[in-house]
Amino acid sequence: MIETMEIALLGFARENNAVLKFLKKSSQYRGVKITICDRNPNLATSQVANIDLRLGKTYLRNLSDFDIVFRTPGLPYLSPEIQSAKKNGVIISSQTKLFFEEAKKIGCMVVGVTGTKGKGTTSTLLYKMLKAAGKPAFLAGNIGTPTLDLLPRLRKNSIVILELSSFQLQDLNQSPSLAVVLEIFPDHMDAHKNFKEYIDAKANIARWQKRGNKVFYFTHDKYSTWIARHSKGKKVSVDQLFYNSQELENDIAQIIKIPGKHNLKNARMATTVALSLGCSGGIILKTIKNFHGNEHRLELTRVIRAYQHRDPRESAFIKFYNDSASTNPQTTAAAIQAFKEPKILIAGGKDKNLNYSPVAKALRNYNTKLIILFGENKKKIKKQIASCKVKIIFEKDLKSALDLAYQKAKSLVAIRYSLNPIVLFSPGSTSFDMFKDYKDRGDQFKKLVRKLK
Repeated sequence: MIETMEIALLGFARENNAVLKFLKKSSQYRGVKITICDRNPNLATSQVANIDLRLGKTYLRNLSDFDIVFRTPGLPYLSPEIQSAKKNGVIISSQTKLFFEEAKKIGCMVVGVTGTKGKGTTSTLLYKMLKAAGKPAFLAGNIGTPTLDLLPRLRKNSIVILELSSFQLQDLNQSPSLAVVLEIFPDHMDAHKNFKEYIDAKANIARWQKRGNKVFYFTHDKYSTWIARHSKGKKVSVDQLFYNSQELENDIAQIIKIPGKHNLKNARMATTVALSLGCSGGIILKTIKNFHGNEHRLELTRVIRAYQHRDPRESAFIKFYNDSASTNPQTTAAAIQAFKEPKILIAGGKDKNLNYSPVAKALRNYNTKLIILFGENKKKIKKQIASCKVKIIFEKDLKSALDLAYQKAKSLVAIRYSLNPIVLFSPGSTSFDMFKDYKDRGDQFKKLVRKLK
C-alpha cells in the first residue's frame, strides 16, 4: 500500500528540496512517510515540519529501512551504503530520474547536455536561440529552474534544455531524445573510482536512446565520439557540419563576444542543435552576437584605468575576470589561452585528485607574469606546474591573493603603459575548502574587486 511506503531523501539541498515539494503535491505519493537524511546535524528544520530527520555522521545507516531512496548528486550512486540498500531491494532514485519519468508522461522533448566543460554556456546559448525563434523552450538542471518545478508548465510541444553531470547520469536508465556531448576529460576523480567510471556514467546520456533519437558530438574528441557510439539514434558530428559550412564558421568567429576557443566550440555545438530544431541562421547568429556569457564563467568583472593619457588610445587598463566556475585544470588552461594580454593568475581550492599539467602547458605559452595560489591544494598545484617557469607565490586567502595581483598589475603598467594586464581568477579547483560553492566564491571575488581603489 502506498500509505505504508517509506521514502528517504539523502542530502537536503537544492535537488531534494524540489523532490520534497513534488512528493507533497503529488497524489501518487499522498500519505507516504518521508525522512530527510543529511550529514549536517544543524540542518534548519522550519521548512520541513512533520518530516522525520536523520542528521549527523550516521545519516547513511540502515537505508534498507526505506522503500525508495532519492539521492542527491553529491552522494555517488556507487557508494557502499547505496549499493547495499539496492541489494536489499530498495529503489534508488533521484530528482533527475523522477523528472525523466514525468516528462515521458507529458511527451515533451528533453535535450540533455553533458561534457566536462561548457555545459552551462552551451545550454544557455541553445535556450536563447530557441526562445528567439519563438519555440516553447525551458532551461533546467544545474542552471535555470529545478527540473521538477518545471513540470506544471510543460506541454507536449515543450523543449527542455537540461544540463546533466556525471552524478546525475550515473544511474539514469533512460536517455533524452536529443543528447549533446561536449568534450570529455578527467574530472571529479575524488568522487569517481577512476576515469573509466566517470565516462561510463556520462555515456548514459546516449546509451538508452532509441531509433529516431539524435546524439550530437565532437569528432575531434575521442571520448565524445566514444559516448556517441552508444546511441541507437542518429549520430550528428558538429565538426563535419562546420567542415562543410566554412562561411557559418567564419560568421560565428567574427561576432562571438565571449572569449576563448573553447567558447567557439560551445557556440558551434549550440548552433548545430538549434539548426536541427528549426532555428534560422539569422536568429542563431543574432543570438550569438548578443550573448555575453554566464555569470562566473570568464565574466568581465571590472576595468580599472591604471594610466591616463591625453590620447585615450594610449591609456592603460587593468581588467579583472571572474572564472569561479572553473573547477578543473582544463577549464583554467582554456581561460589562460583565451587572452593574449599579460596575465596574473589566481588559482587554487579544494583538491579533486586531478592532474594540473594542462595548466603548466598553457602558462608556458600564453604570457603569464605571476601565479598566485591559495587554498587546500596550493602546494600540489605548485609542484605540478613548476615546469612553466613562471613565479609562484602562496597567499592565505582570496583577498590577499587579489590585493597582490592588483599591485603586480599596476607595476606592469608602470613598466610599460601599453600592456593592459589581466587579473584572471580561474581556480581550477572546487570551492568547498573556503566557500559555500563556486557561486559564493565568485560573488566574493567580485565584491572584493569592486572595493579596489
